[in-house]
Amino acid sequence: MGNLAGLLEERQKQWERLEFLLKQLQRVRRTPQAGKLVCELSELYRAACADLALADQYRFSQETVTYLHGLVGRAHNALYRSRRFQWRQWWEVAFRQAPQQIFRDRCVHLCGALFFGLFCLSAYLAFDEARFPGVGEWILGADQIDAMEQNFEHVEFGRELDTNIVMVAFYIQHNTGIGLQCFATGPLVIPGLYTTAYNATVLGASFGYMARDDAIGGDNFLEFVTAHGTFELTAIALAAAAGLRIGIGWLFTGGLTRMASMQLRAREAVPVMAVSGVLFVLAAFTEGLLSPSGLPYVFKSMWAIFSSSLLMFYFVVLGYPAENGRAA
Repeated sequence: MGNLAGLLEERQKQWERLEFLLKQLQRVRRTPQAGKLVCELSELYRAACADLALADQYRFSQETVTYLHGLVGRAHNALYRSRRFQWRQWWEVAFRQAPQQIFRDRCVHLCGALFFGLFCLSAYLAFDEARFPGVGEWILGADQIDAMEQNFEHVEFGRELDTNIVMVAFYIQHNTGIGLQCFATGPLVIPGLYTTAYNATVLGASFGYMARDDAIGGDNFLEFVTAHGTFELTAIALAAAAGLRIGIGWLFTGGLTRMASMQLRAREAVPVMAVSGVLFVLAAFTEGLLSPSGLPYVFKSMWAIFSSSLLMFYFVVLGYPAENGRAA
């Protein structure tokens, strides 16, 4: 107990110094002296964090623990608030680090090949009724086909803006729900791959079936999905890849504990999921505002070409590593 009392007395001087620096920083935040204060404050902040962990471990008095919680919280806020938003750093992360990481991520390669491969295959099988009779109906089922044909038989292009805005919110919820399903099952690996394959097959068969000449509402369907399809489909594949990346960390630890390996892979999955989220939002705004608009179909087709080119530029041109890097 004597050692504990001496330790508390010694540490209390540092806590008081940290309190003093917090008050001083508020006065000189935008002066040249602020830099020196922040350096010393950051050192005392780390020491206070260690003291708080020690206090919890050795069951210091509740008053001491509460005081340290408050002191650490104030120091944390002061340090992070003193950092201005760095546009250059944000640009570096968003337009160099993220696309390069996605470009070399093997989980992205696998999920992209699986998703778009099955999408194209099922679309072809469902479209070519002469060679593959009944395949589209078998994949989709009669109820889903009836629902699609009824929904797109009479589409209201050029509807009111208020309705479009409401539908943007609905599409964000609905589309991200599919992405989150692929992401959430991804860490389980096999269920994640199955979910990705299932969504790719159903979506591809829907496109293929509605592209038939005899499909009711087929022309309306194609006009509606053309503009936003690129963003939405790519977002789903990326969400699946982010979940699979975490699952790979559980299977292949590289000498780390399974928890540490999953945490490491989760950090690697953040850029992939962030880009997926941005694409889901872009798809929702396109689907809610442009797809149901009364603009000519050629404009919607040009937007689809532009969005595809934009993604190719981001993932390939910006993603191609400027220097040699090991594939993740």
